[in-house]
Amino acid sequence: MQADAVVLDVDGVIVDVADSYRRAIVDSIAQVYGRTIDRDDVQAFKNAGGFNNDWELTHAAALYILASGEGYRRSIGAYTDAIAEAGGGLEAAESVVHETLGAREAQRVLTRWDTDRLRDVFQQLYLGAELYRSLEGGEPDIARETAADEDTDGTVPEPPGFIHDEPLLLEPDVRDHLLETFDVGVVTGRPAAEASIALERAGLDIPATHRFTMDDWAEGKPHPHALVTLGERFGAHSVVFVGDTLDDIETAVNADAVDSERTYRGVGVLTGGLSGEAGRELFAEAGAATVLESINDLPGALE
Repeated sequence: MQADAVVLDVDGVIVDVADSYRRAIVDSIAQVYGRTIDRDDVQAFKNAGGFNNDWELTHAAALYILASGEGYRRSIGAYTDAIAEAGGGLEAAESVVHETLGAREAQRVLTRWDTDRLRDVFQQLYLGAELYRSLEGGEPDIARETAADEDTDGTVPEPPGFIHDEPLLLEPDVRDHLLETFDVGVVTGRPAAEASIALERAGLDIPATHRFTMDDWAEGKPHPHALVTLGERFGAHSVVFVGDTLDDIETAVNADAVDSERTYRGVGVLTGGLSGEAGRELFAEAGAATVLESINDLPGALE
């Protein structure tokens, strides 16, 4: 492949989020409802499409837990398959539950489905008390309950948050090579502040005009607006977008379809939820130009 510009997703590409965002999905549902999905089930929602926003994925998974208590007997796989068939995303999840449960059961599910509380608990777990106060502007109400040990003075320490459990995937020499050789941008579903934290840890100094976060465009992935805009801003002839989900690949496919001025290629990496030959096949079916073991193999693929 040849490219003038390289655009990177953050989660599963630059940092590993298995013990942060994905853990927050599972644990926030458990905190609010006492039951939850397995960590491995998160990928089924990602594969269904439309869940680039992990808050909305949490809401859809919680909907499954609540519906199961009202007689919904399908497996997670059948539930997420039905979501995919309905177009993917949270609205599709709601329609699946409405179509499967009776009216009374569905109403009881919706009455208990507290998306605001789920999001708030998610942020408390993910950010930890200090960052939660700074970024969310509130006082955490579960931090001390989830802390395990007391300090020597008898107080319960506040947990630091899952955000601190994100190993870097991007090696420094690869980062430097990409920055020196290509125009580099970022398209991520993270809120802007959380994206900045990850990019700073990775040593990626990407100006605001070369990054799109959850706060910058309403549609989110796989809508092509952000990627096409970056292609235009770079004045690129060819853009490579590196991501760890099928939505990332579809974003590049959609951008290529709507922008006749340049070429867009999606590159899948196997450092998110997709892995092995099964992951490679799913990426290929979605239209990936190539699939790499990690972002650190990208320079070789572009030379």
